[in-house]
Parts: sequence; C-alpha cells; structure tokens
Amino acid sequence: MIIIPARLTSSRLPNKVLAEINGIPMIIRCANIAKEVDDVLIATDSNEVIEVCKKYNFNAVLTDKNHQSGSDRIKEAADIIGLKDDDLVINMQGDEPFLEPNILQKVKDKLLEIKNRDFAMVSCYKEIDELHASDPNLVKVIIDYNNDAIYFSRSKIPYNRDNVPHKFYGHIGIYGFIKRSLDEFVKMKGNLEHIEKLEQLRVIENGKKIAMIKVETKSFGIDTIDDLKKANEYALKSEKLKV
Repeated sequence: MIIIPARLTSSRLPNKVLAEINGIPMIIRCANIAKEVDDVLIATDSNEVIEVCKKYNFNAVLTDKNHQSGSDRIKEAADIIGLKDDDLVINMQGDEPFLEPNILQKVKDKLLEIKNRDFAMVSCYKEIDELHASDPNLVKVIIDYNNDAIYFSRSKIPYNRDNVPHKFYGHIGIYGFIKRSLDEFVKMKGNLEHIEKLEQLRVIENGKKIAMIKVETKSFGIDTIDDLKKANEYALKSEKLKV
C-alpha cells in the first residue's frame, strides 16, 4: 500500500496539495504516479481533499488534524484500513508530483529484501553537487558501507576540512516501512529531530537502521509559489513532448 499524507494547510504555500499543475491537483498527480506501482490511499485532514480524491476515483481517509508528521498520519490511515504487521507501507510525499514510478518500485523491492530485519525501513538518496549541498532546505545524508544511513542533516555533511575529492548526497523524502516498524517508529523519542527538524533522525538516535537506495531522479518538491510556477512549466513541457 502506498499512502500519501495530504495536510491541507501549508505555511509557505496555502492549500498546497490542491494546487493545480497544468490543470490537475498536485495530490492527484502524485496518486497517478503511485497507482502504477501499488494500491494507493490518501490520508488527509480535510474534507475538501476527500472530495477531490473522490472526483478522481482515489480512496482517501480522514485523519486527525493534529498530527506532527506525515508518518503519524500514515500510521493512523494504515490502522483505519486494517493493515497487518507484515504489510508493506510506503509513505510518498504529497508534494512530489514528478517522482518516477521506478523509485517507488525500488523502495518496495528493498522492503521485501529486508523485511525480516528487527526494524525494516527504507529511504532514498541522490548525488548532488557541492552548491546544492550548502542549501539548508535540501537534506543531506551520509551512508555506511552497507548502504544504511549514518546521519541526516541540513548542514553540508561531511565537513570537508582538506577539500579532498568527495561526493555529496541529497536525501529524497520517501519512506518505506514494514507496518510493525512504522508502529515502532511513531513511538520513538529523540532530541536530534527537534534540532534539525528531521523526523528520520529519531531512528538513528534510537540505534536502528534505515536502508538507503541510490537513485537518479528529476523530481523536485513543491514548497513555494516559485516552485509551483516551475512545476507548471515543467509539466507543460513534459506533456507536450509526450504528444
């Protein structure tokens, strides 16, 4: 099951998930991508979003308005529909309308590979240049030799003291869980996530592993009016090329 959290309010871009990109609401564009890989459910705090999903024939459930994170919202949605402990749950962001379906498939495949871990969680990263590594809005990650995450940060990591040749990696905010691990995740406590404002750090701080997949993607998140303008231009260009 791919569950897309869709909180209506957004400080930088009001009603973001319903913003239209070349005539199609953003949340519907995300759902259309997800349905190529698995069943889709939208988890929202808004009846307005529910009605839009019905119009486009996507299932949606109404969740609590007070959730602090998307993971808390998908946990409630997974419980509402009765997912079992060993079911796969993929948290796809509702503001990534250009995410390639093959990335979702890779997350699904990796989850099946590690499903017997005591804690099974998967995410993704891509190679970025040093300029983007300096952007605090783009989360960075460092990886160990087993392709598990060591740390996530808004800072440029690792600090390259002697300017040795090194690759920087940007985190892509898609998460896959085995349901029992999602249940464990939302109960974890941590201090680092409140400092960096990154919920995935609670996993690292609690001594658990996040399996990471390196991918290539042209996707970008929509957070501002400028991002939305860029998205409309990108969608118009892409859809003209398909004709």
